[in-house]
Amino acid sequence: MALLASAMFCLPLSVSGLSSAQAADTLSPAVGKPLQAAQTALAGHNYSKAMAAVNEADAVKGKNDYESYTIDQMRAAVAAQSGDVAGATAAYDKLIASSRTPKDAKAQMLMAEATMAYTAKDYAHAVPAIERYLKQVGPNAQMETLLVQSYYLQNDFKNAARVQQTMIDETLKAKKVPSENQLQLLATCQSQMKDTGGMTHTYVLLATYYPKPEYWALLLHGLVTNPKLPPALQLDVYRIRLAAGNLTSTGDFMDATEIAMQMGLPQVALNIMNQGYTAGALGKDAGAAREAKLKALVVKTVEDKKASADADAAAAVNAPTGNALITAGYNVVTFGQVDKGLDLIRQGIAKGPFDINVAKLRLGEAQMDAGRSADAIATFDTVDGDNGAKDIAQLWALKLKSAAKK
Repeated sequence: MALLASAMFCLPLSVSGLSSAQAADTLSPAVGKPLQAAQTALAGHNYSKAMAAVNEADAVKGKNDYESYTIDQMRAAVAAQSGDVAGATAAYDKLIASSRTPKDAKAQMLMAEATMAYTAKDYAHAVPAIERYLKQVGPNAQMETLLVQSYYLQNDFKNAARVQQTMIDETLKAKKVPSENQLQLLATCQSQMKDTGGMTHTYVLLATYYPKPEYWALLLHGLVTNPKLPPALQLDVYRIRLAAGNLTSTGDFMDATEIAMQMGLPQVALNIMNQGYTAGALGKDAGAAREAKLKALVVKTVEDKKASADADAAAAVNAPTGNALITAGYNVVTFGQVDKGLDLIRQGIAKGPFDINVAKLRLGEAQMDAGRSADAIATFDTVDGDNGAKDIAQLWALKLKSAAKK
């Protein structure tokens, strides 16, 4: 993680030529002479001598407001350059509170307080200083990054993730791309918080904007380990893994086939088996006979389901929820009657499925299987929730968009 370099703010002073909004403002010799000595010592990096001269000027009795203000300016400059964070902060606070300090200079001082605390690794003080700057001055990407890092370096992953997520959301809202470092840091915070769902969302963004094999592997792992993933999405995880080249073992192909059969989607099951045979994961070794037997059952079920497709659709219309209509419609799509099948799925969504986001995911997958990529992407973009449906939908949309660019 690249840390921002601190930007120490120092007030360039010349006692003999200090500007003033008030023509009557002057320095008496008793104050001006030690301040001039402080200026000279500061230029020579003799900080102890410079601060001693500042203290000498401050000890003068009967100082006017301008003299006190100028002493605070010099004290801030000496403390900042010498690394005295507490001293510089105290001086800056006086200057910030003064009506003599221009607005832009106050903003610089607020930034200086925050960056000095951060550079000194005093993150507990850096956080409120940065938040003060953001509240009084306004948004600043560098300061917001320092805030994230100040939280992170205190192991306050919750607040680090909160601020980083806000920055990423604002970047996306502005139609811009978040930096890879921002997304990686957010994913790290979410990992520390064991926020599997949030981490998967972040890896979707990483795979979208910075497509690397490791991001696909991590987000697929996040899907598999998401405790909120319902049984209804197990097949979808297998299918997106297959599309990403992450499904390779014989057991995975067999499990995916059996789940598709249990869900009443035999053509999907057959497609998975055929891909398993093509990949060389099925039809070999001691399990070949069992696999052939399962395939024969799948093929027969496909033929039976084709024959009963109209009756299944009619029965689904009278079902209490829209789930049966969605399944019947999906089968009709896989059998080649795309428009009819998609209409049945939409009827099922309108009737009320067990999970609206899973239902929308099914519609998008049916459109995708039918070769209607643009429609599928538009549907996938409507999927929401935190149970994995949205993540899978985003991954399918990402795969389709990537394929369109080739």
